[in-house]
Amino acid sequence: MTNLLNLDEPARGATTGAQAGENLRGTMAPVRVAFTWFGTRKSLSSEQKAQAAESFGAEGQFLTAGKKLIDTTHPAYKGVTALRSRIVSYWKSVSLPFPEPGLRLIRRHDISGFDVQMATLRAELQAAVVFLDAHYAELRAAARDRLGSLFNASDYPLTLEGLFGISWEYPSVEVPDYLQRLSPHLYEQECRRVASRFDEAVLLAEDAFLGELNRLVSHLTERLSGGDDGKPKVFRDSAVENLREFFTRFQQLNIRSNADLDIVVDQARRILNGVEPQQLRDNASRRQQIASQLAAVQASVDGMLVDRPRRTIIRPNREPA
Repeated sequence: MTNLLNLDEPARGATTGAQAGENLRGTMAPVRVAFTWFGTRKSLSSEQKAQAAESFGAEGQFLTAGKKLIDTTHPAYKGVTALRSRIVSYWKSVSLPFPEPGLRLIRRHDISGFDVQMATLRAELQAAVVFLDAHYAELRAAARDRLGSLFNASDYPLTLEGLFGISWEYPSVEVPDYLQRLSPHLYEQECRRVASRFDEAVLLAEDAFLGELNRLVSHLTERLSGGDDGKPKVFRDSAVENLREFFTRFQQLNIRSNADLDIVVDQARRILNGVEPQQLRDNASRRQQIASQLAAVQASVDGMLVDRPRRTIIRPNREPA
C-alpha cells in the first residue's frame, strides 16, 4: 500500500531515494491523457504569403503568416476550452510527474475513480461541442466577413462534432519478460533504466511539491503583509483555500521520500489550522502573527530550493528482481 503522510501525527523518517523510487513503482501506474482538437489556425498559402510579403518589400519564403479560422473568444468556444483546462487540472491534481513526455503517475487504487471522473468530463466536453456546433454557422459567417479574400470554405468541415475529444490509457513502462529470454544482458540494462526513471520521478514529485508550496506560501505571506501606506492588502479567500487543497493533495500523493519536505509542509498546515480568511481580515494582530509564521516557513522552503541541485540518487548495481 502507498505510505501516506498523516498530517495529524508527527513526521516519521522518510525513505531513501532508491527506496522511494521502488515504492513509487510498486504503488503507482502511468496514465496518459490525449486530446483530439480542431485547429483554429492555419498557415497562409505560398501565394498568400508572397502577396503579404510584397506589401512590406520582403520575400515570401522569409515570412511566416497564418489566419484564425474562427473567433476563439466566442463564449461557445471558450466553453470547450474551459473543459479542456478542467480535464488537465484534474489529471494533474491526482497524479505525479513522470520523466517521459505525456505520462504521469496515478495511485493504482485511484484508477477506478479516475475512469469514472474522466468519463463524466468527456460527456461534458461532448455537450459543450454540441453547443459550439450550434453556433458554428454563425462563427463561419463571421470569419467570411473578417478574413475577406483569405477565407476558404474548404478550411471548414461540415460539422465540429467529432473533432474535439479526449482519451486516456495506462501504458506499461515495465520491461517485457520475453526480453530476458532473448537477451539477459539487455534485459538487465533495461531494468536499470526503468528503475532510474522512477528514481527521477521521485525528484520530480518533490520539485513539484516544493515549487507549488513556495508559490502558495509566498503569495499568501505577501498578501498578509502591510502595504506601503500601512494599510492591509486585499486578498481573496482562495489564497488560503488553495493552500488547504495543497495540504490534502500532498497527504494523498506524498511518498515520504524527503523528511525535510514533510516537516515544512506540516509546519505550514499547522499554522493555518482553524484559520479562516475573514478572521485574518478582521484581526490585524492575528494577521501579522500568521504572516510572521509563514515567513519562517518561506525561509525554510527557499533554503530547500537552493539545495535542490545538489541532491542525487545513487542506485547500486544489482541483479534485476
